[in-house]
Amino acid sequence: MRIGKGSTIHMMARIYDPYHIVIGNDTIIGERASLDGRRQRVDSQGGLVIGDHVDIASEVMIWTSEHDLKSPRFLPIEEKVVIEDYVFIGPRAIILPGITIGRGAVVAAGAVVTKDVAPLTIVGGVPAKPIAKRPESQLDYTLGRARWFQ
Repeated sequence: MRIGKGSTIHMMARIYDPYHIVIGNDTIIGERASLDGRRQRVDSQGGLVIGDHVDIASEVMIWTSEHDLKSPRFLPIEEKVVIEDYVFIGPRAIILPGITIGRGAVVAAGAVVTKDVAPLTIVGGVPAKPIAKRPESQLDYTLGRARWFQ
């Protein structure tokens, strides 16, 4: 796992296959969040890339591997997840394999993201659907929250 400058992973976060996870600068991973970097086969497209200034709240689950429901043998499939810069993912949201969440997007608490999220889009619900757009502006802030140890 590569972790950028100023990034924080809170206690009890679960990391699956850290060798295929990249976390950018000034990013926060909340308590009990699950990060899945699985990429078990050489030809796999799995792995997880998280950008700069991203806030992943507590108990968020990000999966790069699941079972192919159309496969008679229920074979696993692995697809890369990309979370671009300045994204906020609310508590208990679930991000499924193969998803890209665009720069400055917001995923509401409890949402299940099954399709890509466009930049500056706010999504929520099960499955997640666009509910609003953020204003076009420079994204030059640092997301964050209180830390146990400063």
